[in-house]
Amino acid sequence: MPSRFLFAMWEGGGTVPPELAVASRLVARGHDVTVLGDPSIEDDVKRAGARFVAWRDAPHRETRTAESEIVRDWAALTPIGAFARARDRHAFRPAHVFAREVVAAYEAHPADVLVVDAMLFGALVGAEATGAKVAAIVPMTSFLPAPGRPPAALGLEPARGALGRLRDRAIEAAGDALLWRSCLPHLNFARKSVGLPPIEHPLDQIRRADRVLVQTSAWFDFEAPDARGNVRYVGPELGDPAWASVATIAKAREPLVLVAFSTTYMGQERILRRIIRAMRGVPARAVVTMGPSLDPSAFDAPANVTVCKSASHAELLRDASLVVTHGGHGTLIRALAAGVPVLCMPMGRDQSDNAVRAKHVGAGVVLSRHATALAIRRAIERALRDEPLHEAARRARDAIAREDRGDRAVEELETFLG
Repeated sequence: MPSRFLFAMWEGGGTVPPELAVASRLVARGHDVTVLGDPSIEDDVKRAGARFVAWRDAPHRETRTAESEIVRDWAALTPIGAFARARDRHAFRPAHVFAREVVAAYEAHPADVLVVDAMLFGALVGAEATGAKVAAIVPMTSFLPAPGRPPAALGLEPARGALGRLRDRAIEAAGDALLWRSCLPHLNFARKSVGLPPIEHPLDQIRRADRVLVQTSAWFDFEAPDARGNVRYVGPELGDPAWASVATIAKAREPLVLVAFSTTYMGQERILRRIIRAMRGVPARAVVTMGPSLDPSAFDAPANVTVCKSASHAELLRDASLVVTHGGHGTLIRALAAGVPVLCMPMGRDQSDNAVRAKHVGAGVVLSRHATALAIRRAIERALRDEPLHEAARRARDAIAREDRGDRAVEELETFLG
């Protein structure tokens, strides 16, 4: 029977397309869907057939330009500084505002199920306060601690032996003391503001959801060590974002390299210029997609490089021999699902974790974001002729395809409806 869904999401760049893809398919199945989000995603929401409601007082973005960035974590000098910016500007200090706005949206548009981006801790608080069923959606690999998974955001391989497990416990304890503990007062203030009791750890707010839906391949996420209890791996969303244009790239004999960095602004101009310089003289052609935050006309490129605002990655990956990327989850998992190896140059956020997973299965190479144009050129040339790398990418494609068992995200949400 048709039911009502209320989504709460934010302009997190790569977070929007996979979450909105689920909303769109719910609409196609006859459900009533409302999306509470940043004004910058309004057109995409309406194109998906859902009703749009904008955040009012909670931090939000009116556009996708670099100037509209809220967290600006790329300007932090250290990873701890980047975490503090995210905590204070979006995730925790304003959590009470997000919570109240979710409650208000629910009262205006009652729903049977609330689907909330797992990084919107305040929105999860508000969802819990409504008393409706709640699904926390994770549009990337899981960052919840689990046996067998290394601590998040550090680009670590899984622990081996007693020393490795000791490493993980020590890092998690340090993270609790230095990072998560500072978030808890803001989160419990938000809970108090909507009549909920306090919790002991910020991540408990995600665990309290009726379902945690992880939008990636369980195989890719170190075999999903926490795929139990209320956690469900529902597979990656492999389609293009709504704003991507159709690629018009002529066929050629030379290999095709797709260069794709963050949808959101991360100060990536310098690294992109080095990659474009690196392609000069390489016996291959490249397509460099800039995304909404950068102007392609500001980049000089040699004859074998096409620089554009956007292009359909789904189309380009059919012919691509290599993807050069920061390691954002959407770009990386689409490349592997197409059997294309990746050269990752992580810039922050979850990118080191994604890169190490690609390297772990043999389908990715990791290079410093500070690498020179010469080092980048040599890495691209090696990757293009590295047959074991390409064979591992084909195995990755097959492994991801074997997990494709229908529309698991929608099916999990519909289980709430009885």
